[in-house]
Amino acid sequence: MSDAPLKLLVTGSLGRMGQAVVSCAADDEAVTVVHQIDVGDSLLAVLPACDTVIDFSFHAFTEELLRGCVDLGKSVVMGTTGHSDAEWKLVEGASAKIPMVCAPNFSVGVNTLFWMSRKAPEILGSGFDIEVTEMHHRLKKDAPSGTAKRLAEILAESRGLTYNEHAQHGREGIVGERPSQEIGVHALRGGDVVGDHTVTYAGMGERVELTHRASSRDTFANGAIRAAKWLHSKPAGLYDMQDVLDLK
Repeated sequence: MSDAPLKLLVTGSLGRMGQAVVSCAADDEAVTVVHQIDVGDSLLAVLPACDTVIDFSFHAFTEELLRGCVDLGKSVVMGTTGHSDAEWKLVEGASAKIPMVCAPNFSVGVNTLFWMSRKAPEILGSGFDIEVTEMHHRLKKDAPSGTAKRLAEILAESRGLTYNEHAQHGREGIVGERPSQEIGVHALRGGDVVGDHTVTYAGMGERVELTHRASSRDTFANGAIRAAKWLHSKPAGLYDMQDVLDLK
């Protein structure tokens, strides 16, 4: 006899990603969406019925979500981005008590891009300037995307730098020559683009570009469901998709 399906609560269910998770879960016999909520719905009324929360809501909801999940011992897959430093500290604190997968992007392809972006500077060396470019649909609220920020963080780490000190968000005016340690981050918005991300390594006489383009949100939704299934048997801790895919 097969195990009972993993019971999911989807928060932010009226958003694009929430709808994609609900749709993809319907095709996966290993999971079932027992409840879905959005702005104005009661979290505590439905939280006891689930095993795991898949959250694609808004960062302002994070404190309420984590408080409920810690109290009831529910695991969380969090795809919400745009957290402030204070909100992220709440995530870190909660992960000491419950298992969490937090990722700016749940696509297998994007997480392969994360891995490749970390390896490329080791091969290319320090003589290449690094720029990150992303494009999303015109309705996206935050910039840069969580994925672009994570790429820039990975690139900074690979060179012993920090995102806060060395990321340069766009350029305007007489900005002078480009510092060798700068990591450019550029956000484009328009149309219905699901998500494009490119890392450019520009050297003298050659250029390397690593690009991921998403044409369907299903790739992110299926990744989040995969993370939920992986997370169910794990102890408390803060994990990401690199852990889920065993890329570390």
